Amino acid sequence: MGDQIITQVNLPEQALRPVDQVTAPPSLANVSGHSHVFVGRENELADLEASLTTTGGVVVAAVHGLGGVGKSTLAARYAATEAGRLNPVWWITADTAQSVQAGLADLAVGLQSELAVGLPLEMLAQRATRWLAAHERWLVVLDNVTDPADVAPLLNQTLTGRIVVTTRLAEGWHRYGARVLRLDVLTESQAVDLLTGIAAQGQPDADLDGAAALVRELGFLPLAVEQAAAYLHQNQISPCAYLDLLAQYPAAMYDEAARGSDAKRTIARIWRLTLNQLTDLPLAGVILQTLAWYGPEEIPRSLLNGIFKPPQIQSALGALAAYNMIALDGEAITIHRLVQAVARTPDPSDPYRHADDINNARELATSLLVAALPDDYQDPAKWPAWRSLLPHINALLANASPDTDSAETGHLLNQAGLFLGSQGRSDDAIAFFERAIAVDKRVRDDDDPEIFTPQHNLAVAYSDVGDLEKAIPLLERILVDRKRILGVDHIDTMTTQNNLGSAYQEAGDLLRAVRLLKQTLTDRERVLDSDHPHTLSSRNNLANAYLAAENFARAIPLFERAVADHERVLGSRHPYTLAVRSNLAGAYQGAGDPDRAVAILEQIFADSEEIFGDESLETLRARNNLAGACLEAGGLERAIKLFERTVADSDRIRGKGHPNTIASKHSLARAYRDAGKFRQSIAMLEQVISGWKDLVGADDPRTITARHNLAHAYQFAGDFRWAAQLHREILPDCRRVLGPDNLVTMCAATWRG
Repeated sequence: MGDQIITQVNLPEQALRPVDQVTAPPSLANVSGHSHVFVGRENELADLEASLTTTGGVVVAAVHGLGGVGKSTLAARYAATEAGRLNPVWWITADTAQSVQAGLADLAVGLQSELAVGLPLEMLAQRATRWLAAHERWLVVLDNVTDPADVAPLLNQTLTGRIVVTTRLAEGWHRYGARVLRLDVLTESQAVDLLTGIAAQGQPDADLDGAAALVRELGFLPLAVEQAAAYLHQNQISPCAYLDLLAQYPAAMYDEAARGSDAKRTIARIWRLTLNQLTDLPLAGVILQTLAWYGPEEIPRSLLNGIFKPPQIQSALGALAAYNMIALDGEAITIHRLVQAVARTPDPSDPYRHADDINNARELATSLLVAALPDDYQDPAKWPAWRSLLPHINALLANASPDTDSAETGHLLNQAGLFLGSQGRSDDAIAFFERAIAVDKRVRDDDDPEIFTPQHNLAVAYSDVGDLEKAIPLLERILVDRKRILGVDHIDTMTTQNNLGSAYQEAGDLLRAVRLLKQTLTDRERVLDSDHPHTLSSRNNLANAYLAAENFARAIPLFERAVADHERVLGSRHPYTLAVRSNLAGAYQGAGDPDRAVAILEQIFADSEEIFGDESLETLRARNNLAGACLEAGGLERAIKLFERTVADSDRIRGKGHPNTIASKHSLARAYRDAGKFRQSIAMLEQVISGWKDLVGADDPRTITARHNLAHAYQFAGDFRWAAQLHREILPDCRRVLGPDNLVTMCAATWRG
């Protein structure tokens, strides 16, 4: 080995004087290049300033958050406000140890320009560090720190001054006494201001239609909003057009930067850099891609149980949270919607977004949801768990193409549809069942018994929303197929037979309803025994058919037995028991004993509030039934108050177009009429007519009956001319739909005004 060559460093003598004798040039700063567009953040800026306001000692504030959330922009704005008061104000890109050293070396040169030549980089960095340790009233921003170890030498040696760290890493800063601030996304109004401010710059006629929808889709993330705004400005397109491109070409748009923008700082690329830090934890990537298929709402940690060992899961979650890719709060996980969108969008150029990995993550997300489903959607104790899962079921189904649905997806669709139906949301359940049927057609044989399950549930949902024209033919076909494949004594066959009988009853075909429900009760007693829950249900349903036919002599004894059996088998406070007791009260009411009905319904209402809560559908039904009984018993004021509350709650919980909501409004209109409140009655009946027309059409008996009642309301109000006009208009429809012998038809025909 040859002799070592030593380079002689020749510097002016004053350049080597002690650093405590070196004075910084006036207004030494290098942050002008970081002056990004700044919108809002007044509170965050105040918090950062407050965290750095102290005397004596070095003060460190670590601003952490998701990549693209605006940490650097906030730090730059703070640095700009301090540039006239602190000196120097120095910005250092700190993503590697080498970058930190280079930034400190530049500071040493800024402090003493004569050091620009002659000293090696390491010595310059050391000199800058010593200068900072010897002086006060300076600010250093360490931007985009990926590893605290890279900045530890500086943090450990400086004793005075202020340091702002921006980082995606939330953990580890306590060792340096740092005050940690988490930066969140913009508000919607701030995000809109940011988008429109960039997109419309120099273009006063820019089309900004859809700005709010676009920033919501981007989750109010500043970088994503800036990226979109620059694209809008460059290409002179509207936010609506950008949303269309995002829907059709997500991979390209998440990685697209407008000309003049930093191509390395698109949302897809900055998160790729974050994931590079987690390569030693491959499970973190798997979990992130799996969570990407769920909703942005709180995700229960328990969803991940069973796929890997708990310590591995916790390590992966902790690492993702440390880099702000997710947030952990007790037993809940949250993840930004845009992180989800990018993570589930395939991109062959991204090692973390291969199509096969994303497909596998979707299948895993489906399996985890199926495994987490509560075993009984009708058990009120399980409803909170169902409600916590439903947003994530909806998100998975919304983001996954139906072409990728598996048999497991079909099961998820069916079970979620059943829960929705039990919550009075049969209109939403219909779409779930229809998609489950499409899955079955693709993955099952035509005679597979399982293929009829979602079809049957769809028919019941049609019936629940009053669409009997679809429900009855579908139930009739399923009954034929189940008898052929499963036999007449199979439990599923009897279930379809029971529901078909109930649908006939809803359609007013009471003879067929009674015959079919009576046969079902006989079959269930023979095959299942008298105390089986399905047999109990059949006894109640047959009694209901007799009640609809006003055969109280048969309905009441059958209901009384059904109540006794339900109380004995299921308990007095079981939801089914309460429902059957309510039906018995309705029979008493129909038979002319409203006081007895009120007494039963008051207890049911009290039990429902205690068991299910004030906002439940069970309590809503109980209140509505009690109101009707009070109306019949002459308690008009109480009935009106109960009906008004029921209508308001049903509008909110079920929706204005739900048949039960419309029926409650019809009852309230009658109560208003009986109380002499004719204007309120007329206004309510007009809502009822509109609701039935939208739901079941103008020719449905319910629509025609409501029109008849509206004519009577005008008659009671003294507007005989208009009442006569309405009776004339309704008469042809009554004769055609209801028949000439119907009471409503005869009333319309005989009214003269």
